Amino acid sequence: MEYSWHKVFENEEEAKVQVPLRQTKLLAVAGKEICLAHTAAGLVAIQDACPHMGHSLSRGKLSYLDEVVCPWHSYRYSLHNGKECDYRTRNATIYPLAIREGGVYIGLQQKPAQ
Repeated sequence: MEYSWHKVFENEEEAKVQVPLRQTKLLAVAGKEICLAHTAAGLVAIQDACPHMGHSLSRGKLSYLDEVVCPWHSYRYSLHNGKECDYRTRNATIYPLAIREGGVYIGLQQKPAQ
């Protein structure tokens, strides 16, 4: 899979200051809204629109099980794989995240050339 990489922070420290532990932040990356979550295991990028009814996951809370919980109907999405924890709706997309010397990057899947 080919990705285009988009810099969202200058470094990991800045990212963790902007998104404190157990918190989320809405990011706009190349026209997509992405929820960045800071867990004890590190940073995770997941689609912001809840697959159930589209509400912003970045307005939700993080559970102790590394799930983001939608504030509307409490649907829970694993930050490890995007699966909805009770299998009631579609899974959320997890975006690859890379921490490099030059910054923190989120990968968006490139559309194949036609």
